[in-house]
Amino acid sequence: MGFALGPRALSAGYKLAAFERTGSTNTEAIEHARGGEPGPMWFVTSEQTAGRGRRQRAWIAPRGNLAASILEVMTVPPAVAATLGFAAGLAEEAALEKVSLEAALRLGEGRPRYALKWPNDVLADGKKLVGIGLEAEVIGDRLAVVVGIGTNVVAAPEGTPTPAVSLAALGVQISAEELFSALSDAWVEFRGIWDNGCGFAEIRRLWLERAAGLGERVAINTGTTTLEGIFDTIDDAGCLIVRTADGRRLPVAAGEVFFGSAASVGAA
Repeated sequence: MGFALGPRALSAGYKLAAFERTGSTNTEAIEHARGGEPGPMWFVTSEQTAGRGRRQRAWIAPRGNLAASILEVMTVPPAVAATLGFAAGLAEEAALEKVSLEAALRLGEGRPRYALKWPNDVLADGKKLVGIGLEAEVIGDRLAVVVGIGTNVVAAPEGTPTPAVSLAALGVQISAEELFSALSDAWVEFRGIWDNGCGFAEIRRLWLERAAGLGERVAINTGTTTLEGIFDTIDDAGCLIVRTADGRRLPVAAGEVFFGSAASVGAA
């Protein structure tokens, strides 16, 4: 079975470039945008060899995992485009729920539980299953936005800041191709709700319903400092709001998040 768009994505006019193996689907997407590709277009592979995640960490997808990037070219400010990552998390979570139906019936109470971790990850039973990263570049009078989505389908990396897990280890036996088809359809739905940022209030509401660690103790390592407190909410710009011990509510635009008992480790 090869990669194919879902029926909803096909009807919406999305395009697809599938690779047996590539260095980075994000790089492919940006290069196509520079060459005049107007999008929307997916770039996908089950083996990525040179991808980069947040803080320039290696983002490698061994064969059987899913590396997918969606190119959307739009006329919105970069700060607004950044909130598209929350729609991506919702789309991925919806796709995971769809492909996990068989496992849910088979495993019952032991089925995987998915949650969204600020800013752009998807967790399964508290472990990192999906990493999502955004890149943007001004091309002419428009902004080319690439959302890269990496899912541990058959294997998970070791030694990551947040312990990682794969769908296979969770008992979800599906292929990267099956997951991508569901993701491409779910993207149409949540991209539509987001609506170039006009629908972020609804995206925010849906995201908070699925948020990991909401109301819990949290530590955020920004690279230069660590902020500790309670994960209160996200604001209308997508910043994480931390309620500190002295009652202040402080926004955080970027950082590595640790919850609960792991917050002590993250703060160390």
